[in-house]
Amino acid sequence: MSSQKGTAMQETSRNHRFNYFFEMILYLICGVSIVYFGLNGNDDKTFQAALIILVLLLFKGLITRTNSELPPALQFSVMVFITITMMLANLFNLYGVIPYLDKIEHLLSGIILFFVGRFILIKMAKRKGLGGLPSNIIIWFAFLFAVAMAGMWEIYEFTVDHLFELHSQNGSLTDTMMDMICGTLGALVASFYLFVEARRKT
Repeated sequence: MSSQKGTAMQETSRNHRFNYFFEMILYLICGVSIVYFGLNGNDDKTFQAALIILVLLLFKGLITRTNSELPPALQFSVMVFITITMMLANLFNLYGVIPYLDKIEHLLSGIILFFVGRFILIKMAKRKGLGGLPSNIIIWFAFLFAVAMAGMWEIYEFTVDHLFELHSQNGSLTDTMMDMICGTLGALVASFYLFVEARRKT
């Protein structure tokens, strides 16, 4: 039993180191991008690269401040999502290269937010001294959390577009609804996965 625990701890430590190096690579790419785009007078791209660094620092600061032991896989998923949405899509203009990249992002966000919601609920239950929650409650909470966050993001995009005359939603209700549907589908996929896992353990 102690041998299995030691192996699990070693694997977790390796995953944390991998996440650290992956994060450093993102900082390096953004740093080089700031210098490159700054020298070429592209202020918009320079700002985007700096914004990625800020988001990564805020994400790390949030984990540290809340003393949250975020699972390495979830932490890696969030950093990959930041890489896809902010770096590849916006900084390097891959929206025009990869078809439906925006919808893929929303699909992935639904999956990630599902597991974020699951993590939050389990952590809150432990802080309140509650025992193991039933799997159906965890799944429902995580699913509804992901769907709610998808809606909140669209509200944010709508507000920003109208305040700053941007075009995040392309002025289209169809685009907004498709984004929310993709986020919901992602959460459904994660829900089904956890449901199958819970049934298999019973």
